[in-house]
Amino acid sequence: MKIVYANVYISNLEQSIAFFVEKLGLQLGFSDAEHGYASFAAGPISLGLAVAAKEQADLVGRPTGIGFAVDDLEAEHARLAALGVAFPKPPERQPWGGFMALFADPDGNTYYLDEVSASHG
Repeated sequence: MKIVYANVYISNLEQSIAFFVEKLGLQLGFSDAEHGYASFAAGPISLGLAVAAKEQADLVGRPTGIGFAVDDLEAEHARLAALGVAFPKPPERQPWGGFMALFADPDGNTYYLDEVSASHG
């Protein structure tokens, strides 16, 4: 058994697709407006975006627990911040030795952005 995708609940499919493609640079693999779903190639797993139904509205705008890895966190933070990406937590060294930040999508869902090195990858 292995994890092949993770889904995040959103409110607006077009807005979220634009964010993940234009700002994060992810490759859109699939999009279905009728069903409110899109999928992106995101390394060894796919990232799915699902438009929340009315009864799922409380699932939008939450910490996702999903982490993106980059080689140079400071450079990627500067690039994304210049594109208007919100960072609730700027790059910071962690007590466990990592170097990470926290960014938000247009709905306020938050994601980790970690610098991956040979010792922490």
